[in-house]
Amino acid sequence: MPFAKRLDQVETSAIRELFKLLGKPGIISFAGGFPDSAMFDVEGLCQASEAALRHEPGAALQYGATEGYQPLREQLARFMAHKGAQDVAPEGLIVTTGSQQALDLIGKTLIDPGDKVIVEGPTFLATIQCFRLYGAELVSAPIDADGVQVDRLEQLIQQHRPKLVYLIPTFGNPSGATLSLARRRRVLELAARYQTVVVEDDPYGDLYFGEAPPPSLLALSHEVPGSRDWLVHCGSLSKVLAPGLRVGWLVAPPELLARATMCKQFSDAHTSTFAQATAAQYLQAGRMPATLAHVRAVYAERARAMGDALRGELGAAIDFVQPRGGLFVWARLTGADGGVADGREFARRAIGQGVAFVPGTPFFCAEPDHATLRLSFATADVDRIREGVARLGRALHAAPALQEA
Repeated sequence: MPFAKRLDQVETSAIRELFKLLGKPGIISFAGGFPDSAMFDVEGLCQASEAALRHEPGAALQYGATEGYQPLREQLARFMAHKGAQDVAPEGLIVTTGSQQALDLIGKTLIDPGDKVIVEGPTFLATIQCFRLYGAELVSAPIDADGVQVDRLEQLIQQHRPKLVYLIPTFGNPSGATLSLARRRRVLELAARYQTVVVEDDPYGDLYFGEAPPPSLLALSHEVPGSRDWLVHCGSLSKVLAPGLRVGWLVAPPELLARATMCKQFSDAHTSTFAQATAAQYLQAGRMPATLAHVRAVYAERARAMGDALRGELGAAIDFVQPRGGLFVWARLTGADGGVADGREFARRAIGQGVAFVPGTPFFCAEPDHATLRLSFATADVDRIREGVARLGRALHAAPALQEA
């Protein structure tokens, strides 16, 4: 088949490929990046879908505006206002089919082949694949526990003059890092000073444990004159409500929003009106605060259990920062006590012991750290987390021959 040359720039997701190995009976998976379906507010969603069909059946079941179902746009604007982004009008956002579509629309509207794009190292694997599909040359910006290192980011902006900078400032995937308040202001200042588009991807910001994270770049942008003209914000209900709804949104300067809407017309005409109407009814019913409180408490407990188990079972052989939110532990193997020091090899041995995780290598667009790995605590209860980490402890010193077991 005469496939498009752009497909030469990407390959199948390493995470999706890993899922093919998870059919083994009894395996415990820390690999997925999705929420626990047991915590979906099924009752609330049933009520919301029934209300959508009862109050506006024609709108819920008919074709809709590409920009999104107006009642949902209004509810999303209120949702963001509660988090500090009080100046987002319903007309200032479009509803997307998950935040993944928002990233795709950014790629379609902004990236030409050969354009430089700065991403965090590590960053969301699907973003790497998406931007490369449009021909971007990706540049890796280093991060630490406080997010992207802004001094180095400024140097990279000066050096490469990128088309855009892509960041996950709050509980990053895979790093779990949260950009400090001071660094957030610096990022906005860089956007305004160098007139560089900054994309803020924020699917995890509501999943905090204890103290809330700093306000989003979107919420802070009013403090930095000129920054809003260069800021794009992607949001999602997938991690906090239900990914099956496929409801995300994109906030952007008007000219970019108009171009993104045009491209969305070509892609899917509009996001499912029934899903949008259901989400609008759910938000209007006021159930989200209780839902968020519940999932935060459950994930916080699981994050603590995983951290305690990793320290107890792997000790000095693994290094990580205890998560303050999100869905992941980002860790690095040290090789201490004779343990394996390569995340890819460790993943193979772990499968042999009946536990799965994602090696960190695919999350880097350049110069990968092969000692890294991502563990999700979202979908396993505390007992399975403890058992799974115990298996990791056994895999740490397992003979390489066990990798095919």
